[in-house]
Amino acid sequence: MKKKLVIIMLIILVVIAGLGAAAYFVVSGNSEKDKKPTIDEVVAATVSVDDITTNLKSNTIIRIGIKLETDSSKAKEELEKRDFQVKDNIISILADTSADEIEGDKGREAFKNTLKEKINSYLQAGKVQKVYITSFNLQ
Repeated sequence: MKKKLVIIMLIILVVIAGLGAAAYFVVSGNSEKDKKPTIDEVVAATVSVDDITTNLKSNTIIRIGIKLETDSSKAKEELEKRDFQVKDNIISILADTSADEIEGDKGREAFKNTLKEKINSYLQAGKVQKVYITSFNLQ
């Protein structure tokens, strides 16, 4: 009887230790994923798009500069090769946008989200995480 009790207690201790070890690895693994990249890592994964001057739907002229932050160096390389497609996307989105729609924080955020979705739809080696507007001039 005592032997069975000792065996059951040992099994319970092993199970508890196993659960504790699993919890430790899950928690420590998530902290690596949640770690924010350093500014050097962000810059290394960012692609600059030359300033683009084009007409908006409202016949207003816009000059805009953009940087695209990717999730990996492979995504950055692919995005640099697809520069012509990125510029085409920017011009197409802006051609369907009026000055009133792009002015203000909400309009610029909507433009950034639309651009990110379009680019991510054809990227194969990663994705664009953030779109930054580095210059913005409406005339």
